[in-house]
Amino acid sequence: MAKGMREIKRQIKSTQNTKQITRAMEMVSAANLRRAQRSAEAARPYSDKLKEVVQSIAAGSKGIKHPMLQSREVKKTGYLVITSDRGLAGGYNANVLRKVMTEIRENHKSTAEYSIFVIGRKGSNFFRKRNMPVVEEVTGVPDSPKFADIKPVATAAVKNFENGTYDQLFLVYNQFKNAITQIPTMIRLLPMEEVTGVAAASYEYEPSPEGVLEVLLPKYAETLIYSAVLEGKASEFGARMTAMNSATKNATKMISGYTLAYNRARQASITQEISEIVAGANANA
Repeated sequence: MAKGMREIKRQIKSTQNTKQITRAMEMVSAANLRRAQRSAEAARPYSDKLKEVVQSIAAGSKGIKHPMLQSREVKKTGYLVITSDRGLAGGYNANVLRKVMTEIRENHKSTAEYSIFVIGRKGSNFFRKRNMPVVEEVTGVPDSPKFADIKPVATAAVKNFENGTYDQLFLVYNQFKNAITQIPTMIRLLPMEEVTGVAAASYEYEPSPEGVLEVLLPKYAETLIYSAVLEGKASEFGARMTAMNSATKNATKMISGYTLAYNRARQASITQEISEIVAGANANA
């Protein structure tokens, strides 16, 4: 009986330690979430305005030719997948990886038909373990990322589309809604969707609309990638905060269960001792 009680006390202590860790991680994630959410929200107006300008130029420049605006026969596809470097974030990574794997299985017969660009160690490890064609990766992205942190993979993804290495580029990430809801999202980044219903602004461009687009279009694509990274960071912290909150609650329930079991075992032990004392007294009477 004493051995069983010691084991229960050990379980209570271990679970209490785990609860302290999950509670601390929840608080850290909540603080990071606030910063990441502000960054993601601050980036949206810039990317929206840049998209508006690019669409306005394209709409007002008939016959303009640029690789990022022209659809072509799809022989090879690029996927830029945004994951995290760390786990313990619920379904954050699993959901986005499941989405891209479903897309690949349904649309490609061999690895020769697609390339993968990945941000985050979880995604990198996932694809490399399956011998999938990862051509560029960035890991160790800080909690408050700057564009410079992901520029190598963003630039490589855009340039590989421009030079015809592949014929379309998809961006796969978790769109942030709130701390509880993150939506696995896949958008076609390149070529840009055909511009319809957009009024052309009456601006004069120097040296020419084509020249302006030559500069803006790569920046536009890279800006969308960076904005998705910020959305992903906010989603990661929201998912981790929610997961750690659930883990803390589960630990509390487990501690209550262990404590109840310990008290019952202790009561049984005391009852047994009393019974033995009474039995001994009766034997000596």
